Amino acid sequence: MTPDRWMVTVTGLALIGFIVWFFWLKRSIGFHASETSSGYQEAMILVKGGYTPDTIVVQSGRPVRLNFRREETASCSDKVISPTFKKVPCSRPGRPSRSSCCPNPPGSSALGVRWECFGASLSSNSGQRAAGKGNS
Repeated sequence: MTPDRWMVTVTGLALIGFIVWFFWLKRSIGFHASETSSGYQEAMILVKGGYTPDTIVVQSGRPVRLNFRREETASCSDKVISPTFKKVPCSRPGRPSRSSCCPNPPGSSALGVRWECFGASLSSNSGQRAAGKGNS
């Protein structure tokens, strides 16, 4: 093979490797919920074609408040379904809705919508949270 064919082959394989890593192997650290003066760990979640952020990290055993802001009118996203929350927040487009819980023990809990159009996860750990607030 000529050098130019080698370069094209190696570049193509590298691009394929990057695509596989980016879409299937890359792990998101998640968004660390901010601590409020009232003692809650709080996060704002935008509902628009999915949840943003889609992974929220909190400390277990401490109260969590999730604020959902729905920016779409699709009927499948009007209720959040989760075994962690006692109440299922219903929201109208453009208006925030709150849901609170106290995740215990450490682990991961799924957040979803009717018909499983899209979902997210609430991950609780028992260790100390990384320094700083917000996404890390």
